[in-house]
Amino acid sequence: MSRVSVRMFAMMLTLLAGAISCSAGSGAAAAVPAPAVDELKATASGKQTAVVAGGCFWGIQAVFQHVKGVVSATSGYSGGSAKTAEYETVSTGETGHAESEQIVYDPSQITYGELLRIFFSVAHDPTELNRQGPDEGTQYRSVIFYGNDEQKHIAEAYIAQLNQARIFSKPIVTQLVPLKAFYPAEAYHQNYAATHPDNPYIAYNDAPKVEHLRREFPDLYTGK
Repeated sequence: MSRVSVRMFAMMLTLLAGAISCSAGSGAAAAVPAPAVDELKATASGKQTAVVAGGCFWGIQAVFQHVKGVVSATSGYSGGSAKTAEYETVSTGETGHAESEQIVYDPSQITYGELLRIFFSVAHDPTELNRQGPDEGTQYRSVIFYGNDEQKHIAEAYIAQLNQARIFSKPIVTQLVPLKAFYPAEAYHQNYAATHPDNPYIAYNDAPKVEHLRREFPDLYTGK
């Protein structure tokens, strides 16, 4: 059975158990606040990159493709080596890779901290250890792969802020790891949610995240 089929089967079992989680951030006890420490918005258009991981990359990509200021969102792998950056191999959970998302954004329209706010409140549940919804394994862990000291500082401060305010009912387990490399995933994984809207996995796990984004962040949502 292919890994996609296994993922679908796991989702159906969860549905039968009546325990499907239709939106990320369901563990939040209160609204996720804006980061107290963040970069300033740039005065001119440009491109910067953020890389995060938090469960199946289909849903993470779907969310950030609808965020104002995001130029592109690419699904891929980070945390392991180039020779193991392949879906079936990553799916063993033994490569060190996490299913990740490379987000290219315009810093004059959105900040790194605002992207992290969406990551923590909409895109996934940062209190789940090595899993998200029906997907289990280290390849689904929550990670921020920081690209420089400023990103590291903003992420560290934000996690501390959320923990201190007890925004979530459980501790945040998101790892902070320096980005060594990002490897784009296979073509059939790109834009998967957009091209497979009727897929039951997408309908029950990922489409609600985009709707959550639209409701919670109307000023940052784009219907593109």
